[in-house]
Amino acid sequence: MPLYCDNCFLAFEGERCPSCGRKKCREAKDDDLCYLTEQNVIWSGLLADVLKQNGIEFVERNVLGAGLAFKTGMMSERVRFYVFFSRLGDAETIVEGLFSAADEAPEAEDGADEDSEDADGFPEI
Repeated sequence: MPLYCDNCFLAFEGERCPSCGRKKCREAKDDDLCYLTEQNVIWSGLLADVLKQNGIEFVERNVLGAGLAFKTGMMSERVRFYVFFSRLGDAETIVEGLFSAADEAPEAEDGADEDSEDADGFPEI
């Protein structure tokens, strides 16, 4: 059974919390809110929508807060997501599916090298 850190809201395997190093952790319960991910504002809207579509309850917390986000710009704001331990596995699968696909670079369709040049010697755009 995974352990739960009350400081970090993190469910984990092992003896210590991987985030804060705390040893005094307890077994995770189904109603524990667990840290899922942190995303920028644009991706947080997409993730919230997909979690809702899959019936996964979640809590969003802005990292910077309204005042600092206003001063630095909304695009610098980050959002942390927390889900109940009972649905953490499902939510992690969704996050992995959404964001691993976004991180993959598309491959060239014709097998051409990115640095290839056209007939006049200039790089293709």
